[in-house]
Amino acid sequence: MANPTARSFLQVAATEEVASPLRVVQIEGLAILKIIKHCKEFSPALVTGQLLGLDVGSVLEVTNCFPFPIREEDEENEAEGANYQLDMMKCLREVNVDNNTVGWYQSTLLGSFQTVELIETFMNYQENIRRCVCIIYDPSRSSQGVLALKALKLSDSFMDLYRTNNFTGEKLREKNLSWVDIFEEIPIKVSNSALISAFMTDLEGDAPVTQCDYDRLQLSTNPFMERNMDFLIECMDDLSMEQQKFQFYYRSLSRQQAQQQAWLQKRRAENASRKAAGEEPLPEEDPSNPVFKPVPEPSRLDSFLITNQIANYCNQINGVAGQNFSKLYLMKALHEN
Repeated sequence: MANPTARSFLQVAATEEVASPLRVVQIEGLAILKIIKHCKEFSPALVTGQLLGLDVGSVLEVTNCFPFPIREEDEENEAEGANYQLDMMKCLREVNVDNNTVGWYQSTLLGSFQTVELIETFMNYQENIRRCVCIIYDPSRSSQGVLALKALKLSDSFMDLYRTNNFTGEKLREKNLSWVDIFEEIPIKVSNSALISAFMTDLEGDAPVTQCDYDRLQLSTNPFMERNMDFLIECMDDLSMEQQKFQFYYRSLSRQQAQQQAWLQKRRAENASRKAAGEEPLPEEDPSNPVFKPVPEPSRLDSFLITNQIANYCNQINGVAGQNFSKLYLMKALHEN
C-alpha cells in the first residue's frame, strides 16, 4: 500500500525552497587584494568591479573578481559594459574559474556611498540574482590603519517599499521602517587556503617591532578629520533643505484644510437655504474644485539617505578621535620611559 504522505519527485521539485538568511560573506584573500589594488590605483576616482563566487546556504562565497573599465562620460554605453562582462565571464569559465555573479564592489571617498544610485544598482541586480552584496572599500579610510571594507545589502522590507515607490510618512509608519533599516551590513570572513596560510606564517619576521608598527603611531590626521567635517557640514545643509521641503508641504496642507473648511461652511449654508426653498441640496464635495486636490507629499527617501550618511560621518570622526587619544597616551608613556 502506498504511503499517503509520500510526495512525488515533481511535487518536491515544484515546492519553493525557503532561502536561509544571509549570515556571512566569505571572501578569498586574493579577491580582497585585487579589490584593494584596483581601488588604490585609481584613487580618488571611484571605480567598480564584478564579484564572482557561489551562494551556499547562509554563506555567500566570493572567490574571484575583475574590474570594470573606466569609461569617459561621452563614451558611456551600457551595451559595451554588458558585453565586456560577458566576455570576461566567458574567459573565466574556459579556464575553470567560478563565473557566477554574486554582486559587485566599488570604491568610495570617506564613506560617502549611501546614494540613490547605489539603491538603483541593487534593485537592478535583484532582478536576476536573488541574493547579492556590494563590497565597499574606502582607500582614504584605510590609510588611517583600518581595513575599511564592508559588505552591504538592502533589507527586504525596504526593497518591498522601494518597488511601490511610496515613501510617505504614513507608508513608513505602516511598514515600521526608519533610516537605519535601509542597508544591512553583513559580516565579512577572510578565507585562505592552507598553503597560503602556511606561506604567510613563514613570512612573519622574528623582530618584535618593525618600522611599520611605529608608523601606526602617526598623529597627523588633521586632513582626514577636516574632510570628514566638510562632508558632514554639506550633509547637514542638504538635510536642512529637505526639512524646508516638508515645512512647505505642511504649510500648504494646513492652508488647504482651512480653505476646505471655509468652502464646506459656505456650501452647507447654501444647502440650508436650498432646502428651505424646497430644492435639492448640492454635494458637499466637489472633486473638480482645486481646493480638494490632494497636495503631493515629498518623498522621505532622500532625507533617510542623508541621515544615514550623517551617522556614518559621525561614526568615522568618533572612531578616529578615539584612536588619536589612545595614540597620545601611548606616546606619552613612551616619552616617559
